[in-house]
Amino acid sequence: MREKWFSEYWTDSIKFSVKVKKHLYSHQTKFQKIDFYDSFELGRFFTLDDIMMANEKDQFIYHEMMIHVPMSVNPTIRKVLVIGGGDGGSVRELTKYPAIERIDMVEIDEEVVRKCQELLPLTACKLTDPRVRLHFEDGAKFVQTAQDYYDLIVVDSTDPIGPGEGLFTKEFYEGCHRILGSEGILVNQHESPYFNNTRAEMIRAHRKLAALFPIATVYQAFIPTYPSGHWLFGFASKLHQPNEFQANEELLGSFGLEYYNKDIHQAAFVLPTYVKKALESE
Repeated sequence: MREKWFSEYWTDSIKFSVKVKKHLYSHQTKFQKIDFYDSFELGRFFTLDDIMMANEKDQFIYHEMMIHVPMSVNPTIRKVLVIGGGDGGSVRELTKYPAIERIDMVEIDEEVVRKCQELLPLTACKLTDPRVRLHFEDGAKFVQTAQDYYDLIVVDSTDPIGPGEGLFTKEFYEGCHRILGSEGILVNQHESPYFNNTRAEMIRAHRKLAALFPIATVYQAFIPTYPSGHWLFGFASKLHQPNEFQANEELLGSFGLEYYNKDIHQAAFVLPTYVKKALESE
């Protein structure tokens, strides 16, 4: 029997491949191609336009770092806007905080959400939490017309191509800045600093955030199935410094986290020299 593999090209000359048990689902939506697989090593995973989005084995790293960093800087966050995040993992982590009152999740492609609820319940299990409101529309347009104010905006987007392209523009970040409260924090997936193409996107995104926010930096995590394994998140704030760790450590300890902790929080902002040089060049 012929072996089945999923392959993603990280560059023109580097390929990442996963041996697949079964191809569970494939469909071309109005926005993108969605595929779900079951694998031997990573469990179930899904891809958009043949790019790995989340898998059962290491998804906890990305989602814990996306959410618990800003929540530990400002534990008084009550209203959260999630842009993208159709797999539900960011929402899952947010619902662990009893003080959060409302989570608006804006995802352009409803089919991503519905199929994750069906085929990837590990990440999508909390999308039915009563505090969660699902909006199936363009996140870039949503922030331009929204009348509410948020304490935290989480930009859990795909790469800056296809449906995710509008979530990396100057106009989008300006819209986010407008609807953030006076102590507001924005975090986003900020690409890898390692390969030339993703590093260029990282620099461009940082430049736009630094032009709008008095506090703008990046922090890192190590995610084996994302290009190079070295991944960055953007942190932008109107007031709070990223090293202001103010979490209730007893509450944080009750979450059963597998990656994030107080030491990781501080260490994540200690950047390698090549990343600092890339940021300082802008």
